[in-house]
Amino acid sequence: MKEFVLLSIAGLAICTTAVADDQVLQDFALKNNVLSLQTQKGSIEIRMLRQDILENRFVPKGKFTSVAQPSHAVQLSTALSGMQLRQDAAVLRLSAGQMTVEVQKAPLRLRYYAQGRFLFEDMVSDRSEEGMPVTELMVRPDEVLYGGGARALGMNRRGHRLPLYNKAHYGYEEHSLQMNFAMPLFLSSQKYAVHFDNPATGFLDLDSKKDNRVSYAASGDVRTYQVIAAEQWPQLMEAYTALTGRQPLPARWTLGNFASRFGYHSAEEALRTVALFRAEKIPLDAIVFDLFWFGKEVKGTMGNLAFDPDNFPDPAGMMAKLKKQQVRTVLITEPFILTSSKRWEEAKQNAILATGKDGKPYEYDFYFGHTGLIDITKPAARDWFWQRYAELKKLGADGWWGDLGEPEVHPDDIQHAGGSAAQIHNIYGHEWAKLIAEKTAQSEPKERPFILMRAGYSGSQRFGMIPWSGDVNRSWGGLRSQPEIALQMGMQGMAYMHSDLGGFAGATDDDELYTRWLQYGVFQPVFRPHAQEEVPAEPVYRRDAAKALAKSAIELRYRLLPYNYTLAFENHRSGMPLMRPLFFTEAGSATTQITASAYFWGNDFLVFPVLNAGQKTMQVSFPQGHDWIDFYSGVRYKGGSQHELTLNTDTIPVFVKSGAMIPMAEGLQSTEDFRVADLNWHIYPVAAGQVQAATSQFYDDDGKTRMAWEQQAYALTHVIQQLTAEGVVLSVSEKAGKRYRSVPRKWTMYLHGVTQPPRAVYVDQKSQPFSYDKEKKTLRFTLTFAPGSQHQIRLPGLQQARG
Repeated sequence: MKEFVLLSIAGLAICTTAVADDQVLQDFALKNNVLSLQTQKGSIEIRMLRQDILENRFVPKGKFTSVAQPSHAVQLSTALSGMQLRQDAAVLRLSAGQMTVEVQKAPLRLRYYAQGRFLFEDMVSDRSEEGMPVTELMVRPDEVLYGGGARALGMNRRGHRLPLYNKAHYGYEEHSLQMNFAMPLFLSSQKYAVHFDNPATGFLDLDSKKDNRVSYAASGDVRTYQVIAAEQWPQLMEAYTALTGRQPLPARWTLGNFASRFGYHSAEEALRTVALFRAEKIPLDAIVFDLFWFGKEVKGTMGNLAFDPDNFPDPAGMMAKLKKQQVRTVLITEPFILTSSKRWEEAKQNAILATGKDGKPYEYDFYFGHTGLIDITKPAARDWFWQRYAELKKLGADGWWGDLGEPEVHPDDIQHAGGSAAQIHNIYGHEWAKLIAEKTAQSEPKERPFILMRAGYSGSQRFGMIPWSGDVNRSWGGLRSQPEIALQMGMQGMAYMHSDLGGFAGATDDDELYTRWLQYGVFQPVFRPHAQEEVPAEPVYRRDAAKALAKSAIELRYRLLPYNYTLAFENHRSGMPLMRPLFFTEAGSATTQITASAYFWGNDFLVFPVLNAGQKTMQVSFPQGHDWIDFYSGVRYKGGSQHELTLNTDTIPVFVKSGAMIPMAEGLQSTEDFRVADLNWHIYPVAAGQVQAATSQFYDDDGKTRMAWEQQAYALTHVIQQLTAEGVVLSVSEKAGKRYRSVPRKWTMYLHGVTQPPRAVYVDQKSQPFSYDKEKKTLRFTLTFAPGSQHQIRLPGLQQARG
């Protein structure tokens, strides 16, 4: 027997189907900050973790509920007080902070609201699929759905059934249903997110049957999910990363340029490559060593975890030479110990490998040889693995690359100390990053580790993981998928998702593709060209024209270092990604909700990557609310307008928001060259008739000390720009922490788009010399001040261009 009940929720008609095996509410109690709902199948427990975060846990009858299984993703666990419960004959209403849960008693349904706004309905499903219990949510028919980890499916992932199983996809292009990060999370265009708190393998179905249902299933009887809701996207990012953890501020060199390929066969080859960068004056901060550092061949040597003595006879000396040239060393490592490696017997004797049911090391074949797998969940194995890192660190290594950490081949019947393959698979990379982060904090408490990883899980960002998008094809199709992947992962907490610039897989030799990818890379979180060695990834080995364009892109990346480092600080403090979808600030547009071909870099840059071969023109739509200034030519465009732009080979279209104030650095060959005293500020006056004031900030510390902000070893500069009847007024103030090493500032200030210079420039009522370039419409003057001081700059009579 079925009964159909038509409900009207916030103007929407939702058809709820009642079936014979539906659950009903038998009893309830609000006690110890937990609402318990008793059904014939078990107990639903609802608790408030924050004013904007609720947790729902279903525990079947007979399960012990007092002690929940620890979450791998969630760091908030304390239930807050302040929940209130009301009821009538048919419905309970739970008020919890900014959220409300309406509990329909029979058939049992849960409807979530945020500040009166309907979010979704939990059907309290008793259905199973593929032997796993299913959670079913009813969503609005007009919602755009994001999330599920790293995929290449288009920004709107609604209509797809997503496998929750980390899996490499070699040579993917514009479509990839399954990749290295399968996260049990979805976000809605209605500004809420649901995180299913179970790392086990399963699936997340985002309305593939077109019936407005989101379904989630994974092994395990206890089912938990968190609901996060906000009024604006930045608030949702802040709340989700409060739940799962924030990315520690990376070392400043993370934002520099990397030399990387598959791979450097000898110390001589690596040193020669770095010497070419320095000779060509192409900025560089790190070199990445792929498989050949521990073996002459790709196959048969994985697990050695020590430098090959023939081709790297003096690794400590090599890394010391690199460091003298301000170049850091990053080493690839994998969790596989081959039976042919030099450490196989050691691994067996120390019992560090995952086992079969017989308790013996589980051996199997994969591409690189016959292997065992380090059991990352076993304390002894973690200690052993860390000792290898500690030995390499002592030699001079600066960062770690964790590859194949899905794990790439992971038999279903393998046994881990922490659980089955299905339970451990999706958190293997997550636990690997946690190992390195925690052990580094113990052994080098002042250091910020560099942890490049190919696979992870919800919350991996709190261990400082730097994810990349896997072995993308070296093709235009491969490039086209990259902005989507980075934007989606940034929304899911992993703000440093980036790609192998130029593409990895295949022997395509296409200078246009290479340079367009690097020009896009200037405005993605990590700048790391990497590829198979048939075609060079490093600009120093490219043809002259491509080399010149790549050098120009890398130099711009370094000029933007103070702006980019401030974005990293903002991510650390608030969870805001560095790359941001257009709908973050232009909500409500059906077009921007599904756009990945344009995005914001921080608050101030609007970026349009060139994603097609031979493209000569581009149709550009400018977001409303601001004028937009061409970053290279200074041409101003009105917000809300559309233009067809002619492209050039030197740059991709990049625009700066009116009101933006961009700190930049000049002449860097390494991030080690950065000097806070010598910044240039590029200021774009606010547009009359639009926003009358704009703010910006700049964060500085020593670029390397862990928790510098928390330890008061920082300076934070705020700049406010106001348009008054007299002209433009700038207010500059700086707060310096008590442990910040202060140096006087002498900053050069550039105001762009100035059609008439001011009558004078006053700094704290004192007249200041200035120059004006009429052709470039640029005003220039110098601001000198001490850290921790504040100043007012008046520019009476200044006039600027109009869009």
